[in-house]
Amino acid sequence: MSIHQKLATLDWPALTQQLDADGHALIPGLLDRAQCETLRALYDQDALFRSRVVMVRHNFGLGEYRYFAYPLPTLLQELRQAFYPTLRTIANSWQERMGTGIQYPPEHADFLAQCHTSGQHRPTPLLLRYRAGDYNCLHQDLYGELAFPLQLTILLSRPGEEFTGGEIVLTEQRPRMQSRASVVPLQQGDAVVFAVAQRPFHGVRGYHRVNLRHGVSRLHTGERFTLGVIFHDAL
Repeated sequence: MSIHQKLATLDWPALTQQLDADGHALIPGLLDRAQCETLRALYDQDALFRSRVVMVRHNFGLGEYRYFAYPLPTLLQELRQAFYPTLRTIANSWQERMGTGIQYPPEHADFLAQCHTSGQHRPTPLLLRYRAGDYNCLHQDLYGELAFPLQLTILLSRPGEEFTGGEIVLTEQRPRMQSRASVVPLQQGDAVVFAVAQRPFHGVRGYHRVNLRHGVSRLHTGERFTLGVIFHDAL
């Protein structure tokens, strides 16, 4: 099936409910093994990327990642275009509940045009590579004034066979409460959709905003590749 066909089979009401409750939602088996291995094999093809970041140089953690250049590989472009319309509905609902006044346009191309008008021209999808001892500090993928509030991470390696450790960690900072951490177990080809920075939380006095960050715990053995699908572009 194409990415669009796969998304049409998902239980979006349940995924939306999970995103509203937890700020993240798991999508098992989004990509098959061949797609995962094709994507991670791109890592050494320099012409596909606009930059390489070695995390230790910026105190981001240990490991490295590469930002794709335009034009994006076909599968990655399909992921962005296919996910955006449904996630846009969730994003608009979140913005309404948080009272931001922000609403996102129906098509991803229209949103990218807004990014480009604001000076955010550089693509943000990325491939990340971790080896034994590597980790990624808690952070938010914000690259300019405009940001789409949901993003996607897909595990491209096989846990237990190709690596151990390296779990995705999400933290949520709630007002006047201690932070809550979640660990999201993924198998190869699984995806997790999660909040980039903020989401609405329904408390006793109605909705308010909570802040979220994400990272990756230390890899114990092996090598781990992930694909990050971010919907806004960067300055």
